[in-house]
Parts: sequence; structure tokens; C-alpha cells
Amino acid sequence: MTLAFLVLKCRREIEARLYEAHTSTRLRNTSQYAVHTALNIALFPLLFFFSGLYYTDVASTAAVLVAYLNHLKRIGRDRSSALNDLTTIFLGIVTLFFRQTNVFWVVVYMGGLEAVHAVKTLRPEQVDQPVILTLFRQIKYFAWRYSLGDIHDPPLHMMWPDDMLFCVLSLGIAAICNPIRVIRQIWPYVAVLVSFGGFVAWNGGVVLGDKSNHVATIHLPQMLYIWPFFAFFSLPLLAPYALPIINIGLRILPQAGSPTSTSKPAPEAETNAEPASFSFSKSRRSGSSEKDSATGSSDRKYPRPSKPLEIASFIFGIKLILWPLYLLATIVLSLAIVRYNTIIHPFTLADNRHYMFYIFRYTIRRASWIRYALVVPYTLSRWMTWGTVAGCSRFFTIHTRACSVYGNGTGNPPFLSHPMVTNVGFSPRQTYTPFPTEITENSQDTSKDQELSKALEDDPLLASVIPASTSTGLIFLLATTLSLMTAPLVEPRYFIIPWVMWRLLVPAWRLHDHGGYSDIASRLSNHPKTRPLFEFFQHYDLRLIIETFWFIAVNVATGYIFLTKPYIWKAEDGTVLDDGRLQRFMW
Repeated sequence: MTLAFLVLKCRREIEARLYEAHTSTRLRNTSQYAVHTALNIALFPLLFFFSGLYYTDVASTAAVLVAYLNHLKRIGRDRSSALNDLTTIFLGIVTLFFRQTNVFWVVVYMGGLEAVHAVKTLRPEQVDQPVILTLFRQIKYFAWRYSLGDIHDPPLHMMWPDDMLFCVLSLGIAAICNPIRVIRQIWPYVAVLVSFGGFVAWNGGVVLGDKSNHVATIHLPQMLYIWPFFAFFSLPLLAPYALPIINIGLRILPQAGSPTSTSKPAPEAETNAEPASFSFSKSRRSGSSEKDSATGSSDRKYPRPSKPLEIASFIFGIKLILWPLYLLATIVLSLAIVRYNTIIHPFTLADNRHYMFYIFRYTIRRASWIRYALVVPYTLSRWMTWGTVAGCSRFFTIHTRACSVYGNGTGNPPFLSHPMVTNVGFSPRQTYTPFPTEITENSQDTSKDQELSKALEDDPLLASVIPASTSTGLIFLLATTLSLMTAPLVEPRYFIIPWVMWRLLVPAWRLHDHGGYSDIASRLSNHPKTRPLFEFFQHYDLRLIIETFWFIAVNVATGYIFLTKPYIWKAEDGTVLDDGRLQRFMW
């Protein structure tokens, strides 16, 4: 119950921060999505299983969630009090008493997010991008804008490989140029790191117990194993990936007699299919604003940009070039990691009570070629889990109003500042959305509160479908990597906090398609018997219900095996080991 309560509070704060990023109204409601998400995370099989045994994982997760909740409240205001800074230090140190690797979640993840928050509170004056004709001046202009805090940090559903690069670059420049503001925000996390460093120096290492069997080792395959782990336990959340396959089947099947063959598409599927994105180079005509139309700026003629600027704008503007290269690079890197860094810890082979023993036995240790073949499921799992945390990712679809508030065609989110977007007279800004400002009790408008409450009554998922930002995803990836890559032992319990943090960021999803007259959503919405069900799942995430039953099924299966399938350890010659005590299967 305690864990579920903490998850509920954290998810509520996440939704509030994401909603306030594009509005001046503070979100006070607790969504149904947050409530059901809290229930499901509490049912997460590893947490559920180890809550009944003497392990510190549940308490460790709870401690990290308390620190995370404090962090989420801190980034809801521009500056925190000295008392809250001291509280942050105390909560961070408490997490280290349970598991030393929690330092990465407190210092790197939460501290990194607060550094981003500090940069975003700079709020420079938004200006029209000038007409620039050379690559050097283009880079110089955006470096200047980054130094002021006009960073590039799009939502995850808008993220492409180059957005990750420029997000990191813009944040780095902004932090270097505004060190006092950043240090003022993150100094409590620096204090936690210093305290941890002092403990390591005093203890002679990170480990408190058996140091000989817990030697820190670079173990990069952990970042390959984690994605199938996420995909297995979050299988119901991957349901949207099955819809395109179902839709293809529906289009192949004969349409004769189909009730949707002559009907109109579902309203959610047909409205505003225009993606809320920015364009590159001369293609920015499609993104021109009303301001441009009124002034007639689109009729002006500008000198042609230099060849280097045109080439750079073309390369970064054609995502079909960047995405395959990025995918190929990740596959090659995965193969290299498998080839040169696969480590099998002696504990993995010695203890046949754990499921990981059998997973390794029948996959990685089965044959050498299987290690390389597993790169395919590693890649697919990674792609699907990142697409899930992005909501409706643009890697494979057009964003619509059913996807999130950024898909309704009304404008782009703030913090869009891609350096390879050129102004040739069609649209002087990448976004007209103002930077979010601090919302205080005095600045809150009662009428806006009532308007928001009414909107949430009409659409309970309104604030739940908003994806996190690119910087959040990258910092999460960094913290996960640092917390896992030093552990030579592959232990499912090590993946608990990464999964919980990832699951907290997953936005809600409503049953919908992305256009088409014969898609499954169109059929369900137009058939009189299925229309009520379709309308219900427009306002309630279908995946949550499936996830609940999935976790219950896994918990029942593992609990049954643990209780009813004990065995006795025996040596190869039949000698009874461990004094004949019963052994039981477990995670």
C-alpha cells in the first residue's frame, strides 16, 4: 500500500509538470490513469514477490520514490527553500543505506533533471530567427540562443536521432554559460555525491559485504538484457504495435458485407492528421504562421543559402536518412558488445533456484550463434519500449489529436530550437508557444481551474497522454546505464528501479488509429454493438486492464511454483547438499 501511494503521488506530479509545461493552469486533479498505474506498479511481479521475503528491494524502491517525489515538487517552482535543500540531501543519503547504486538515481537522474529545470527557468525573450545564409553564422546564432536558455528539448514523440544530439549540445552550452543558476539548483545532489565519495574512501570500496564476489566490472550487455525484461513485463503496454498488423490483415481480407466498407472513418482517426512539427530549409512553407500570412512575408525573395548550409539542412531534414543510419549503428554496437563484453558471473551458473539460471542455460550458453541472434529481439524490444514511453512515436506514424495535446494541429511545444532549421522567409520561429512560467497560488485563475476541471470531465486522459521530454529520456538512459553497467551479475532485482522509473513516464494511450477507412478503430466505432466499448476506451487506457491481469497471472504462476515445487540440492553422485533443506524457485 505504501508503495502504491508513493507511485500515485509521483505520477500525479509528473502529469502536473508536463501539463504545466504548455499552460498557465496548475493541474490539481488526480487522474484515473495515475490511480490504475499505481495499482499495477504495486503488482509488478518482482516487487510483489520480494515483498513477502526478506529482501531490501521494496524498501529501496520506496526510498527512491520518496526522493523522486520531493524532486518532482522542487521542479514545480523556480527556486527551492534552504530547508527543502537540506531535506533533499537527507532523502538522498537515506536511499544509499538500502542500495549503493541508488546514488545514480538520486544524483544523476534527479540531479540531471533539476539541472535541466534550472536552464529552463532562464526564459529568454523569444525572437524571430533571422535570415542566415552561411553555416558558420547559423551555428553561431544558435550557440548564442542556447547560452541564453533557448534550448532544444522536444517531447519524446517528436524525437529523432539528431534531436538527441542537439538536445545534449544545447543543454551543455546553457549550463556552462549559466553555472551559478545550475549550481544553485543542484547543490544538494552534489552534497549527496560528496557524501557517497567519502563513504567509498572510508570503506575502501562501494560494497559493504563480500567484496570478492562483487567487484565492479564494465558489463555493457546489461543494457541489452534490460529491454527484453521491459518488453516481457510490460507486454500489454506494447498493444499499440499490434494494431498496424491487425489493420493490414483487415485490408487484405475481403471487404464484402463489412459494416464499415461504406461508412466514414472514426472521428478521432480522421481529424487533424497534420503532424505538429517543424520543417527544414525551403520546406518551411508548410509550417508558416498566421503572422507570416498577414504580413505577406512568404512572397519575399531571399538570397540562396550557402552550399554547406544547404547540405547540412538537407541531411538533418531528411529523417529517412538519419533513422536507418542510427538503427544500423545501434545494431553494430550491440554485436560488438556481445562479441567483446559478454560476462557470465559464477553465481549465475551456480544457483539453479533462480529463473535467470535457466534463461542463460537455454539461450546465451546454448550456442555461440544464439548470442548474436539475440541482437534482433534486443533491438526490437528497445525500439518498442522507447516508442511506448514516447506515446505515439513519429518513427512509424503521424501524430493526431488522439495522441496528445501536441497533436491537435494548434502549435508546437516550447523549447524547439533545432540549429539546422533555416528561415528563408516562410516561418521566422520554430514554435510560438511561450516558455512555461512558475505558477503560484496568487497567480492561479479560478475560472481557468473550473475550465480545466470541465475539460478533464469530458476527457479524463487529457493530461495523462502527454509524453516526457527528450532530456528526461536521455538522463533516464544515462542513469540506467551507470547503475547497471558496473554489475557483472545479471540479476532481475537490479532492473526494478529502472523499470519503475520507466513505467512512471509511460503516458496514457487511447484506442485509436492514425487514419484509414478500414482500420480496426474505425470498424469498432461504426459498428453499433462495439461502439460503446470503443467510446469507453477513448477515455480509459485499455492497456491498464490487460496489464493488471497480466501481472496477476505472472504472480500466481511464480507463487504457485515457489510454494508447490520445492526440491533438494544433490551433487552429481547423488549426495544430498545443504543438509537436505528444501530449495525453491524464485526470481
